[in-house]
Amino acid sequence: MQVQMLRGKLHRATVTDADLAYEGSISICPHLIEASKFFIHEHVHIYNCNNGERFSTYVIKGKEGEICLNGAAARRAQRGDVVIIASYCSMSEDEALRYVPNVVMVDSENKI
Repeated sequence: MQVQMLRGKLHRATVTDADLAYEGSISICPHLIEASKFFIHEHVHIYNCNNGERFSTYVIKGKEGEICLNGAAARRAQRGDVVIIASYCSMSEDEALRYVPNVVMVDSENKI
């Protein structure tokens, strides 16, 4: 049997912008993409700590310090909101018993 497990997480990142006119996705600072081990175009879930919204989109490379919701996702958060960004993976029960996800904690300026 396969189980769904948390693969990686950016914990309590601060939204720096929301761009409704963009085609879609979440722009994430390159350093945070690397630290969280997210892949470009990877499906991620976003949990808004300010308003309780839960939604998903995909990762694109942003500017330094950036967490920008684009397209329809821009309706789910606004500048200054705190979000959790998480990715998940499937694995066997045996793998899951030994697995430790990659969790990156950031401050209010999106610094690790």
